Amino acid sequence: MAYWLVKTEPSTWSWEDQLRDKTTFWNGVRNWQASNNLKKMMVGDLVFFYHSVNERTVVGIVKVCKKYYPDHTDKSKRFGMVDVKIFKTLKKPVSLSEIKSRKELSHLALVRQSRLSVMPIDSKSWKIICKMADTKVE
Repeated sequence: MAYWLVKTEPSTWSWEDQLRDKTTFWNGVRNWQASNNLKKMMVGDLVFFYHSVNERTVVGIVKVCKKYYPDHTDKSKRFGMVDVKIFKTLKKPVSLSEIKSRKELSHLALVRQSRLSVMPIDSKSWKIICKMADTKVE
């Protein structure tokens, strides 16, 4: 299993929207690096759900439930998407400033490539962020 983080603007798609709909497609990614990360996702992978823009906070976890396939909103037909479903709400949301304050997380793309919308999270960092969130993932 691999771990990831996806960013969304809460005004476009929020954790509350995800909770309501339970399962959705993760579409609209138009950056090649982010798209390549979507292509690497496998069914069962866990993904931090991050509210970007003003909040800048990890708020929940979703699970990949369908591998990469064509994005129906892409008129160029060059990009794809995955489907994700609710896995867990974090007990304590983790802010970007909290993540930046931890030296052992300074290598993350979330810190180093602030505009990347889909990124891998190594297992050690995943465990650290889950601990910061007071959330156990089994």
